[in-house]
This record gives sequence, C-alpha cells and structure tokens, in this order.
Amino acid sequence: MTDKKKMMVRGSYVLDVLLWALLTFSAGWGWFLALIVVESVMWLVRLAWLSPMMLKFILRRLLHMLPIIIAVVAIGFGLIQLAPGDIFSQMLLNPDIRPEDVETMRKAFGLDQPWYVQFFKYLWNVLHGDFGFSQNFKAPVFVLVNQRAANTLILSFATILIAWGFSIPAGIYAATRQYKVGDQVVSVFAFFGLSIPNYFLAFLLIFMVSSTGNWLPVGGMYSVHISSMSWFGRSWDLIKHMFIPVFVIATSATAGLTRIMRANMLEILGQQYITTARAKGIKESKVVWKHALRNAINPMITIFGFQFGAILGGAALTEQVTAWPGLGKLILRAILTQDLYLVVGSLIYGVGLLVIGNLIADILLAIVDPRVRIG
Repeated sequence: MTDKKKMMVRGSYVLDVLLWALLTFSAGWGWFLALIVVESVMWLVRLAWLSPMMLKFILRRLLHMLPIIIAVVAIGFGLIQLAPGDIFSQMLLNPDIRPEDVETMRKAFGLDQPWYVQFFKYLWNVLHGDFGFSQNFKAPVFVLVNQRAANTLILSFATILIAWGFSIPAGIYAATRQYKVGDQVVSVFAFFGLSIPNYFLAFLLIFMVSSTGNWLPVGGMYSVHISSMSWFGRSWDLIKHMFIPVFVIATSATAGLTRIMRANMLEILGQQYITTARAKGIKESKVVWKHALRNAINPMITIFGFQFGAILGGAALTEQVTAWPGLGKLILRAILTQDLYLVVGSLIYGVGLLVIGNLIADILLAIVDPRVRIG
C-alpha cells in the first residue's frame, strides 16, 4: 500500500470519532449501536483502499442478506398470525372497554387485514424508517430494540470471549492427552455443560449465592445506587451483575466448542503430514500449535458465525431468570403478549446478527486459510 493510502486510512479514524459523536449526541442513538454502525461503514470505506477484492466480497454478501431477512420476517408474520387472538384480545376481558373500541384500535394498527397485507405495509414503513409501535410498551419498536440490544450484545461478546478463550486451549489439551486423566476431566466438564439447561443452572447459581451471603448480585444489570458511583465503580458493578448470566450462557457454549475442537485436533493429529513433521524432529509444541492448529481452527471459524444466533437464543430464558434487561427478555414478553411489531423488530435484529456473524466468519476464514480465495 502506498504512503498516500496509508495517510488516508489513518485520517479516516478522525472521521470515525466525528460520525460517532454526531450519531450519539445529535441523533440520539445509543453509543453502542452508533459505534457498530460507524465502524462497519468506515471499514467498508477503508477496504476500498486496503483490499478491493474483499470489499466486493462483503458487498455481495450484504446483498444476499436482504432476501434472507425479508423471508424470515414474512415467516414470522405468518407464524404469529396462527396464534389465536392478538395483543388487543385481552382488552375484551375488561367489561369497561367496548368491543367497538377494540376493533377501532385493531384497524388503527392494521391488524384487521390479512397477514400478507400487513407484511408488505410493514416493509414499506421500514423503508421509511418506521419499525412499528409497541402497544404493550407504548413506545416505538426501534427505540425499545435499540435500548435492549446493547445490553444483550454486552452479554454476547463477553460470552464469546470466555467460550472461545477457554474452549480452544481446552480442546487442544484434551486431544493431545487422549484417554488420559486430563482428557477425562475436560470431557466430564463438556458433558455437564451440554446436559444441564441454562435456566436450571441460573436458578442453581442464584440459590447458591443467596444461601451463602449474597456475595454476588442475583438479578438486574446495575445496583440501585449506581448514580453515586465513580466510573470504575459502575464498571465493576456491571461486571458483578454479568457474572451469573455470562457464566450460565458460556457454560453450554464452551462445552460444545470444546468437544468440536478436540475432535478437529484428533483428526488433524492423525494426518500424514503431522507424522512427517514429527519424523523430521520438529518439537511437539510446534507441531501442535503451528501445523495442526492452523488446519483444526478452520471448522471452528465456520461455527463462529452461528454463535451469535445461538447465544441470543440461549440468553432469552437466562435474561428472564436473572432479570437482565436484554433483548431476549423483551422478545419473550412480546411473544407472550402477541405484540406483533415488537416481535418482528426483534426478529429482524436476531436474523441480522446471525447473518453478520456468518459474514465475519467468512472474512476470518479467508484471512486465516490462504487456500480460500475470494473471487
């Protein structure tokens, strides 16, 4: 890359800060959402200088995302219509509300029309920046999802860091000590994490903490006196509240990834080129960490794309049990109350997260494995 392009890339970071400040303080976006949007757009701009081929690949995948999201939203609209009643049905149980008034509200929200008519009207409104209005929370859907999404993403990123940071070395450790004590210990932990339900483990941890002196917060995201804390105090308070939900979600994620990493390493360690490397006298640590790991990590990167969606699904019940104000808890309440537009808005976020996760996995795979060519 030329010196001129390097200067342009470095100068673009100043624009990052300006755009983030504009979206956060002027447009009223959440700081986390504004950071993700700004960095995503700016890195697409930088790729025009750094790697035009990678930019074409990403743009092509982004175009493929649109029909997937549209199809999922259409299915979501159809499935929620299969349930009897709607969000206004409970009002009919109140004798003080006339059925005529309920029907008027249905017409105002367009819920008296067939699902496919509602679907195309919703798409048209989304193109104009309107994601619907939540009758349950009396607020715009975009605002609600934006507020809760940041809280769920905090859990998701913390879970991914812990799960991947532990599962890869644990899988390598177990594979290099096949059928020995270390392998058996890792296998027991993995089977425990795979077998125990998240919500049950959350209840168990809450009971243990409550019965041993409440040395950790058992619910919520912040303490009631958070406003009087310093920045460090607020950060530490958040970490303490995150401990139980992150531990619960990360346990199942780590267990599955550890088993997959162990199986990948065992397969690679049995390959002919590994035997040749050992015969040449190369140190065992170099054989494992340089030659074997490079090929064993590829399937893990592919799985990485599905982790976002899996963590979002696993976080729903955990957030409900631990009273974490995240998107999973919001989706559960929206489904139970048949809040159509809130369900669909949350669905768009979840599908988008899953597709973006797969896009990130494809990019990482192209970087790690030189055999992958982006055409």
